[in-house]
Amino acid sequence: MLESNPLVSIIVLNYNAGELLLNCVESLQKLDYKNTEIIVVDNISTDNSQNECKEKFPNIKLIQNNENVGYCGGNNIGMKHAKGEFITILNPDTIVESNLISQLLIAFKENGNGLYQPKILSIDDKRILQSTGNMIHIFGFGFAKDKGKLDEIKDNRNREVGYASGTCLFSSRIIFEKLSYFDEFLFLYHDDLDLGWRAKQIGIKSYFVPSTAIFHAESYSLKWSKKKFYWLERNRKYCLKTHYSKETLNKIKWDLWYTEILVWVFYFSKGYIFAKIQADRDLKQNYEFINKKQNEIENKKVISDVNLIKEFPDRIEVPKDVSEGFQNKIFLNLIEFLSKKAKRQLIKD
Repeated sequence: MLESNPLVSIIVLNYNAGELLLNCVESLQKLDYKNTEIIVVDNISTDNSQNECKEKFPNIKLIQNNENVGYCGGNNIGMKHAKGEFITILNPDTIVESNLISQLLIAFKENGNGLYQPKILSIDDKRILQSTGNMIHIFGFGFAKDKGKLDEIKDNRNREVGYASGTCLFSSRIIFEKLSYFDEFLFLYHDDLDLGWRAKQIGIKSYFVPSTAIFHAESYSLKWSKKKFYWLERNRKYCLKTHYSKETLNKIKWDLWYTEILVWVFYFSKGYIFAKIQADRDLKQNYEFINKKQNEIENKKVISDVNLIKEFPDRIEVPKDVSEGFQNKIFLNLIEFLSKKAKRQLIKD
């Protein structure tokens, strides 16, 4: 049972977010749930936004890092300083609805231990969805459900999803501690996929809560860049290498190899081939660490790879403005074909 009025710590990680940070914290001042502490963790911003925020909102707690420790490291620092029974991880490029915390607490009371996210809408056009929950693909790709669609959701019942978005991620302190927080090797991107995947492996589910929303200015820092593609590919393959057992990887090795060829072609077509090379080289250099992490995760599993993979969708959902190109359609179709083939192989064995 929940306490009647538990303290909720809200952690906002900042890195040169400028006016976006001020707008985010201002929206948090208007929450209808008042028993909160707002913690701004700053990854050594150079735009002075962290100090401007503290000056404008003296009730916040500001933690100033001495270096940029990434999304994972920064939020882990915030969680370890948090005093709340519950914790909300929130991007600085967001504005929240006033009922955010109260609705997330109600959802937790209804569904129990889990990871939760609200509806995420575009800050530029509040009718457009960015996420109604995220999904994990068998080859390590993560994607947001309903991204780019009009918000026509009428059913406010909570729904189980693949993983909750790190843009706004809510759970109890106990759950975050049980999961050992974010994996700091990831630094940024796929951090929420990794957390949600590890949670599923030990029976902790993720939920989408449509009764409340945040508005998000997507990718304010790296946008679409070689650096972002590097992190996405490096961390996708890291998750594959650590979350699957050696037996699973061996059974689907040919499908993974075919997928690897498709990814190389995709990166080449986008002009990001050196980002792909760098990602693969980084993983090879960290082979011993990755092997140790794989064993660590394997020893904690209570749900098998096969049972989890059965839930993974075969088709990757991509907004129409991204997927319309001929090459993109071929890529998505081939990935879907290989996904079905790999699942058949695993289930058969």
